[in-house]
Amino acid sequence: MASSAERTSVALVAGEASGDLLGGLLLEGLRPALPETRFWGVGGEAMRTQGFEARWSYEPLAVHGFVDALRRYPQLVRFRRELARAFESPPVDLFIGIDAPDFNLGLEARLKRAGIGTVHFVSPSIWAWRRGRLKTIARAVDLMLCLFPFEPPLYAETGVEACFVGHPLADRLPLVPDQAEARTALGIALQAPVLALLPGSREGELRHLLPVFLAAAARLRQALPELVLLLPTANALGDTLVAAALAEAPELEARVLPRRAHEAMTAADVVLLASGTAALEAALLKRPMVIAYRMNPWQYRLLRRMAYLPWVGLPNILLRETVVPELLQDKANPADLASAVLRWFEDAPARERLTERFTELHLMLRQDTARRAREAILARFGQRFGGR
Repeated sequence: MASSAERTSVALVAGEASGDLLGGLLLEGLRPALPETRFWGVGGEAMRTQGFEARWSYEPLAVHGFVDALRRYPQLVRFRRELARAFESPPVDLFIGIDAPDFNLGLEARLKRAGIGTVHFVSPSIWAWRRGRLKTIARAVDLMLCLFPFEPPLYAETGVEACFVGHPLADRLPLVPDQAEARTALGIALQAPVLALLPGSREGELRHLLPVFLAAAARLRQALPELVLLLPTANALGDTLVAAALAEAPELEARVLPRRAHEAMTAADVVLLASGTAALEAALLKRPMVIAYRMNPWQYRLLRRMAYLPWVGLPNILLRETVVPELLQDKANPADLASAVLRWFEDAPARERLTERFTELHLMLRQDTARRAREAILARFGQRFGGR
């Protein structure tokens, strides 16, 4: 560990755009408490804005399921070894892995064996599938920061310290989003029907879902001729793939909004999105949504056999019921997606009921995550930073 005369060092690895966002919010809480500490590793724009030294991009880690991970396996193994060597010599005072468990848990296990404290921010979805992973987590993680209140009890028998810190987005996003303000900023008429399309941030997601979402939007235009389409992108890869897809469908006149997902969802009446963090963001923004996902067929069958819950979308999982539709695999087709989206546009009472449920969810997750995460980290590892 670094001596008191040296600058302390914390390494972080975020695996994709959503992890970069979580990392930025985590650093917002940590940096004021550790002003002389160097924060560095793998991250993106959100983490850089908090003074993070992003020596590596997270793009190589943004894989889409088993098939993509297998294809990139040699590259990922080399990258993990490169990071381990960089973090071990000289040893960092603390390592924080942000999501990306298939990559970060292996890295954390090696660093923990080297005597480096390890924190994992965002519990792997052991409550949904692969509960046998608990033993792997126990070998790799000293402190687990959990976003959801039902997660810490799952670690009670493992020896892993687990703390519910809430979800940072619940702190950041308003309880009552201002749709009128968002539309004014985007130059959209207040009475116009607006649909936001979020087909994911990873290459596999975009290739599977973007064409289907655009085809569904074309169908919706037949029922809603004045429909405004908003298509936020999360990264440079998304910019490229979306531009290519829209060049093939100029009649859609979709508005591309780079790095403006929250603004797009706030302005929208309904959101059509890929299963993942975006679904929780849409719920916190009180937006009706349709969740879709498509992947390799054999991978999908494997995941369904391993699943413990009947849902894949976080709003449904957290509220323990199907409050928004989930259309997966063959059901994620243009006709069925368009039909499910149109029902939200046509059913105002259902939209009002959903707002009430999503407000309940928001209050459950609003825990001042940056503060709680900082307190948990310093309570466990404060001696490494001069006893703070």
